[in-house]
Amino acid sequence: MGYLFIVMAAALWALIGPVARALFATGMAPVEVAFFRALIGGGFFLFHAMARDRLYLPRKVLFPVVAFGAVGVAFFYLSYQLAVEYGGAALASVLLYTAPAWVAVLGVLILKEPMHRPKVVAVGLTVSGVMVLVLGSGGEIELGLRGVLWGMASGLGYALYYIFGKLYFARHPAEAIYALALLVGAALLLPFVRAWPDDPLQWVWLAVIGFASTYLAYAFYARGLARLEATRASVVATLEPVLASLFAYLWWGEQFTWLGYVGAAMVLGAVLLVVVSETK
Repeated sequence: MGYLFIVMAAALWALIGPVARALFATGMAPVEVAFFRALIGGGFFLFHAMARDRLYLPRKVLFPVVAFGAVGVAFFYLSYQLAVEYGGAALASVLLYTAPAWVAVLGVLILKEPMHRPKVVAVGLTVSGVMVLVLGSGGEIELGLRGVLWGMASGLGYALYYIFGKLYFARHPAEAIYALALLVGAALLLPFVRAWPDDPLQWVWLAVIGFASTYLAYAFYARGLARLEATRASVVATLEPVLASLFAYLWWGEQFTWLGYVGAAMVLGAVLLVVVSETK
């Protein structure tokens, strides 16, 4: 069941690209989309926590959650946008999905998770598959020091979701943690916001990205992570770029070259390896 929750989260995260693309077409800046995504998602989690009377967090947890909001939301969102600006979308995508490698290392060092050969192979297949997938979708890799550094930072920021989740979700209400972290991230992103939406269609798309791709996706992710090791969950979540490419095909008719299909197969193979190795 844990794998199903992570796949559902990945499918909802895969909507971020198409929806963000629609918002960019209306004139919204990436950082503004990130701000409203965090604000709306945090608002839904706040309402959820209040409705279920699960808003309370112990004082000793407040600082780690606020720090996670600063690093895992504000810094992660900004670093990814800067990676796109300085290195291009293709390089940013590849470096973002180095996250399973970061999770594998941090999982051993912090969570004391065992590192078996199937996991190592799955992580390698995942990172390589995403790179091949991006090349096969027509993306051009633009190597530059700032783009690489910001891309690696975004991958590390993404990986922290898995480590933080394993440390805190089992002992404290996930909805309260997300409410505080996302609203802290939104507050830190607010100074970078230059314009507010003035088109009803913009609010519709923001509602989709805030409710479906943030609130629902993170809720499914928290449930899945409670049942899986962090490394396994991060590999399965890498279905996101494969599903995003599928959505791009359905919405805009974008197609892979043969190399793109090879990359997608590598990612799917890594997910299958993780599932089969745990079953055995």
